Amino acid sequence: MTSSPRRTGHYADREVDCQEAMEPGFQAILDCMLEAGWTRGEVLRSLRRLIAADNMTQKENARVEAELAIARAMLRAGRP
Repeated sequence: MTSSPRRTGHYADREVDCQEAMEPGFQAILDCMLEAGWTRGEVLRSLRRLIAADNMTQKENARVEAELAIARAMLRAGRP
């Protein structure tokens, strides 16, 4: 069971609370990968690459959404 933020909205230790909530899952992933034969370095590098790929995907999705919003606005304004 993953714990939720202590309260809604931003608060000083929210990211620390998030880290603490993720710690058991992170350890489980790490242990599973080590048991499968991967090295700690390989696992950590792969996690960093996954995070980077997710960031790139989020940026690309935001760019596409912005382009779609512009295209929709132009259509509503009667401009092709």
